[in-house]
Amino acid sequence: MGKNLAMKQARTEKGLSQEALAAAVGVSRQTINAIEKGDYNPTIRLCISICRVLGLTLNDLFWDPEE
Repeated sequence: MGKNLAMKQARTEKGLSQEALAAAVGVSRQTINAIEKGDYNPTIRLCISICRVLGLTLNDLFWDPEE
């Protein structure tokens, strides 16, 4: 699992800090950081919550056609 640059870009485009996104989806800032760094593979439920907050689809944020 590589870095999730799409999620980081979407979050920054929405003007959200890692802390703000974490609060919106009910996890710690460290969890958001780990997902963005590629150190943590989130549950599908968390993926869906992140997509809802960022207004994107699972494919937009979590599908890597290179893998």
